[in-house]
Amino acid sequence: MDKGTILIVDDEPNALRVLSAILQEEGYRILESLDVGQAMELLREQPVDAIITDVRMPMRDGFHLFDHVRRRHPGVPVMFLTAFGTVESAVDAITNGAFYYFIKPPDYQKLKTVLQEAIGQYAARKRSDEALLRPAGPTDACRIIGASPPILGILDTIAAVKNSESSILIQGETGTGKEVVAANLHYGSSRSAKPFIAVNCAAIPRELIESELFGYEKGAFTGAVAGRTGRFEEAAGGTVFLDEIGELELSLQAKLLRVLQERTIERLGSNRKIRVDFRLISSTNRNLKQEIRTGMFREDLFYRINVVQIDVPPLRERVGDIPLLAAEFMDHFCRREKKAVILSPEALENFKRFSWPGNVRQLKNVIERAVVLARGRRISVHELPDELRTVPRRDALLPLITPLKALELQAVRSALRDCSGNKSKAARKLGISRKALYKKLNDASADMLSRATTV
Repeated sequence: MDKGTILIVDDEPNALRVLSAILQEEGYRILESLDVGQAMELLREQPVDAIITDVRMPMRDGFHLFDHVRRRHPGVPVMFLTAFGTVESAVDAITNGAFYYFIKPPDYQKLKTVLQEAIGQYAARKRSDEALLRPAGPTDACRIIGASPPILGILDTIAAVKNSESSILIQGETGTGKEVVAANLHYGSSRSAKPFIAVNCAAIPRELIESELFGYEKGAFTGAVAGRTGRFEEAAGGTVFLDEIGELELSLQAKLLRVLQERTIERLGSNRKIRVDFRLISSTNRNLKQEIRTGMFREDLFYRINVVQIDVPPLRERVGDIPLLAAEFMDHFCRREKKAVILSPEALENFKRFSWPGNVRQLKNVIERAVVLARGRRISVHELPDELRTVPRRDALLPLITPLKALELQAVRSALRDCSGNKSKAARKLGISRKALYKKLNDASADMLSRATTV
């Protein structure tokens, strides 16, 4: 499987061969170069998805190549790999837009993880650049994004029942994408050419919901100067989606049950029965079985609407899908805003750690905000909402000294970022000497240095 093309530049043949072999085993296509000049020639001849380059090389160094890539091949992620790592070169590389910085010998597992993220983000950016003026497709609203076991299970269920006439109940927390599942069911079915009528039962005032669903005749109530067709009639061979069906009052639940049994409706102000043809899909964020026990939901209606049940998991239970969702939303909003920006690895890592109480809807909102406010080419942690800037690890109860060190390094990085990499200004801002600043950075681990993507 070809996972992408990587250009590796290193004047040490052995180091070049070792890294090439490791990445080839992962499914990458490798281009090798022993110097910057040859690397530039290779870049002219064929596109690459990422570059891993040594820093110190004869004639021209890795920074020369980095400058060339920024000018001639903008967006291609560049990662530095060197045995002569210095704090200053690390700060310079990251400040100027390098994707990552490793010190030899690298943690190869970490390198593979970062490389995969770099290529994924570059691919998303390319899609965005190519599609800036492309209108949204008709099926964009019903795409289910994800490859986690719960999502694959939902897709299997949809494939099995999409053409069935049975009623379907979709359960899940607010913001998980229940309407997306409903739309997917409709547009993948034999009813796809007919209307998909969505009704948000929680958003329509109680005194209006009945007329909204069933319609009314002229003069049925004060202000009814003309008759109106209800949502069940509008569906006409298609699908009616009742979002948050648990919000319906008991009296309306009884009328809905009769419609499902008889497939006829009566408009308000009329006793004439009108035959309707529709498929019902409902959703709820409530526990309807509990609502039945408290007398707030009819048990007979529950069994009518719940022939097939689909449970949509919260985002915190499908963390592996977050990069896919983030890439899709980045693509969408970059096209809309006519921008080409990417997420920093650190920001994506915080996305994975966050609990997302608002689920997919909240993730989409955060990314929209970030893209709209973005001034540069990369969205860093510092450009995210407050609750996403510092997210504790899910699995860590770390010794006290670790977070203190991390906090100290974060302060140093923040000062360097605010001072555009100027060490003297950053030291004064922190209230320490320039020498002390270098000591603090030198004391930090190589891994902490390589994470300093926002400095």
